[in-house]
Amino acid sequence: MMTQKLISDSKPESGNEHELEGMISIYDFLDGISQLSIAGVIETTAIVEAIHREIVLRPLGLLNHRYGRFWRQGISSRVYGVVKGITSLVGHSLALGIHQYSHFLAPKNPQPLPNHLSLVVNALNGVMGDHLETKKNPLALPMMLYTSEGFPIASLSQVSQAEALSGKVAIILHGLCMGYLNWQPDNEQGLGQKILKAQPDTKVLYLNYNTGRRISSNGHQLSELLQTLITSHPHITEINLIGHSMGGLVSRSALYYGEEAQYEWVAKVGKLITLGTPHHGAVLERIGDFVQQTISRLPFAGSLAKLGDLRSAGIIDLRHGSVRDEDWQSLSIRSVLPDNERHATPLPKHIKAYFLAGSLSEEGNNSKGSHLLGDGLVNIKSALGEHTNEHTLAVPKERKALFYGVGHLALLTDEKVLDKTVEWLKLK
Repeated sequence: MMTQKLISDSKPESGNEHELEGMISIYDFLDGISQLSIAGVIETTAIVEAIHREIVLRPLGLLNHRYGRFWRQGISSRVYGVVKGITSLVGHSLALGIHQYSHFLAPKNPQPLPNHLSLVVNALNGVMGDHLETKKNPLALPMMLYTSEGFPIASLSQVSQAEALSGKVAIILHGLCMGYLNWQPDNEQGLGQKILKAQPDTKVLYLNYNTGRRISSNGHQLSELLQTLITSHPHITEINLIGHSMGGLVSRSALYYGEEAQYEWVAKVGKLITLGTPHHGAVLERIGDFVQQTISRLPFAGSLAKLGDLRSAGIIDLRHGSVRDEDWQSLSIRSVLPDNERHATPLPKHIKAYFLAGSLSEEGNNSKGSHLLGDGLVNIKSALGEHTNEHTLAVPKERKALFYGVGHLALLTDEKVLDKTVEWLKLK
């Protein structure tokens, strides 16, 4: 069985650069934040200094504490210290200079971003991914599938026999402001590893996508992507979808549009498992608090402080769990859909759905307040797909689970949650 590791420090050898196609490079990052600085969205100097340090020191093998100290005492750091003091005077000129600087430095075959900067990009996409896409900012994440080794499947239509997928495939989808790296905990015993250990013949793939786009737009694109996947890999026999939070809604949207288009991939889906997915929405203020907490954990949190006040189209869709185009097309771009105008979206009849909810309360606390609080972001009924009208998703009781003492983010790594997910996957 292969060892699963998401984007290790080792990079593809020369000659495998095609595997990096579509990935955001450190130079794209520099260019993208300069554009956001011009727009006044972020304060960029601290970030640029850190990126410059990455560009200069990492290729020389000198990105460590000792040389970091020399850097801080050196000329470059002094220059940035001056820049911080005059940023308000130079404004757009500084950002434009950074934009030109990034293009001057960019090599022909740039390496992907370090993991800690990828987390920043994920957050940017969550709060303003629709803006990034509209403005063609290089920070806008493309939708891509990643292998368990952390490499993107860039050209699904061009695969060798050795690379071909067959049998069962589990596709894992992240939530708002997240990326596929968030499925990899520090102890390296994440969901993907547990699936491979329990089902060695299952191929685990991770979806990475722009969580600030409309959920239905991501649903359309995922449906097309999965159709291309099974066309390129005709020996895939079963697809199982596992989504955390927004990832569950994107999965449902893809299933809806895939079934509508009569795509073959839908018939291959055996199970849909969702973890803390707001099937019937979440309180907008809680979503905002969640975003603020996410940003506070990131590198350069001070420079990104303004982001917590932004509301992308994806965030707005989370309010009522909107998964169809009709839910938002008649509204202005920043309007929140009234719940009674949301369109019912049942699951395909052949699919077995499994819904898991978290609760911050202690076991045995079944008070109304506990159910409304849920995992801190999504209430229990919403996560379990329960509703009083046609919006109910009618998942049998035996295919639902509630875990106490588990918050929304903890659903990604909690041992009991991951074990339950693997248990469901193993069921016939």
